[in-house]
Amino acid sequence: MSTVRRAAVVLVAASALALTACGPSEDGAAGGTEVPTAAPTASGAPSTPAKPTPSSPAKTSKPAKPTTPSEPGTPSTDPDYDVFPCSTYDVTFTASLAEPTTSSYLLKITNKSGKPCRVLGHPVVTFGDLDGQATERGAAPGIEDAIRLAPGQSAYAGLMGGLKTSKSKTVSSIAMTMNTESDLTQVPLKASTPGLNVSDDNSVTPWVDNAEDALSL
Repeated sequence: MSTVRRAAVVLVAASALALTACGPSEDGAAGGTEVPTAAPTASGAPSTPAKPTPSSPAKTSKPAKPTTPSEPGTPSTDPDYDVFPCSTYDVTFTASLAEPTTSSYLLKITNKSGKPCRVLGHPVVTFGDLDGQATERGAAPGIEDAIRLAPGQSAYAGLMGGLKTSKSKTVSSIAMTMNTESDLTQVPLKASTPGLNVSDDNSVTPWVDNAEDALSL
């Protein structure tokens, strides 16, 4: 091949390459401007699962402290703070003729229980099947000054006989209950009183700690 012809071939080939480089692409020939496709972002890649954060354990409430029982109060130093009034359940009862001319009787109670009790006011005396009761004679001490009757000790009261009249009656027994200043139901204690004259004048003294005073009030 001659030198002239070789040069012509090289020139043609170079022109063809230049046209190819400067010419529009197929997409460009269609009139569209090609928008370069964005490179896939990291978000497009499979996501790595997040590591689970260990949750804090729930705080359990502390058990309530048990209530401390209150300490018992200091016992009273008063030896009579728990001494209750005597009732017929605590005592025995007798009646003995003291004055035949006046038909007066000495009443006596004795503490048969195993604990002390207080003897309050006057005895409540009724007369057999007759209605009514003996009236109270003389003033009785208040509850704070009442007789404290220890087990086995006795207290006394005087039952004064009434005057004989056309309306008076004679009974052979009496019944007695104690004054407890409460609604306690008691079983009456009975005693024999042969020939006791019952009228409007019958009276009974408060309980005292000796027989002599019981008949002189």
